[in-house]
Amino acid sequence: MKVLVVHNRYRSEQPSGENNVVDQEVGLLRSAGHDVRLFERRSDDIASMSFVGKATVPLRVPWNSAVRTYLVEQLRADRPDVVHIHNTFPLLSPSVVAACSDARVPAVATLHNYGMVCPPGTLYRDGHVCTSCVGGQPVPAVRHGCYRGSRVATLPMALSTAVNRRRWWSGISRFFCISGAQRELLVSAGMPGESLVVKHNFVDDPALRRELPGEHVLYLGRMTEEKGVRLLMDAWSVADVGMPLVLAGTGPLSDEVASWAAGRADVQYLGLRTKAECQALLARASAVVAPSVWLEAFGLVVVEAMAAGVPAVAPAHGAFPELVDDEVTGLLHPPGDAPALAAALRRVVAPARNRELGDAARLRYEKEFTPSVGLDRLLSGYRAAIG
Repeated sequence: MKVLVVHNRYRSEQPSGENNVVDQEVGLLRSAGHDVRLFERRSDDIASMSFVGKATVPLRVPWNSAVRTYLVEQLRADRPDVVHIHNTFPLLSPSVVAACSDARVPAVATLHNYGMVCPPGTLYRDGHVCTSCVGGQPVPAVRHGCYRGSRVATLPMALSTAVNRRRWWSGISRFFCISGAQRELLVSAGMPGESLVVKHNFVDDPALRRELPGEHVLYLGRMTEEKGVRLLMDAWSVADVGMPLVLAGTGPLSDEVASWAAGRADVQYLGLRTKAECQALLARASAVVAPSVWLEAFGLVVVEAMAAGVPAVAPAHGAFPELVDDEVTGLLHPPGDAPALAAALRRVVAPARNRELGDAARLRYEKEFTPSVGLDRLLSGYRAAIG
């Protein structure tokens, strides 16, 4: 099969799970013998633009005519069987959907977040879950400045959401939702259910897997409020787990986390780590904690933990209830509840129970989240779109 992947890569200064998913899918398809080509833009390139170029980036968020022209030319030259669209913000824009229609090439799109119904794609505002724009126009997002706390920065995203919604819904043959929870919310917002299929992200089988007993509880991810970092700090302060907490990642709360960790003998903050270093940390973990207070559309770190045979502790909302079998492959706790999170952390590291949970997590990975399962679901969606 001949596939063209369309993606606006996120800035390299902050690790992107979405970039990783795109790279893994491209590698998977190529290893299976498919011809995969790329049509990309990189957010890193904005820094090297002229003053005028930088100033006009927001104007191109809702619609980029030049990209439409370039993509049509490439489609007519390469004649792919299908186009797979990922992120279009900020340099590509939904004009890529029109380009596919112009060239009469079927298109699919992976919905990595909630951008179809929420301009910043997070369903999160002022420390709580927000669905004010779901099912309606994104006026509340502008009023509250939901993107970077700025009404001006939010306006182009809101405009793009409002004016391109129907184009997305009519121009894309198949939307890949990365969880059933995400699909359910999008259907309730009015998206065409017949075009939405669930395709969980897959994870490569790691070279390192856990050898009991684990040495630490691991948080692996961005240091942001919505990821539940402050909730985790509150819970750990009363948890008395009996082993250290290790945190790896970077983000706006990095300094706060580093300061908190420096005052505790049972916490270690490592900052940003390479992929190999993260895999080594996973292989030595007794449990992974993913305390997100927003509605995660997936939860890649939980599946990475499964692959390593490590149980996870996560909140019972968003995609986590379909990823974590409560009391079987890990533990769920009420969202935003620090004492409940602390109690779950104490329970998950109990040696006998920990082994059972980890073994079950690995079995779940082997059934549902391997590259072979991911390839089957990906190709099935492509064939449906082509048909």
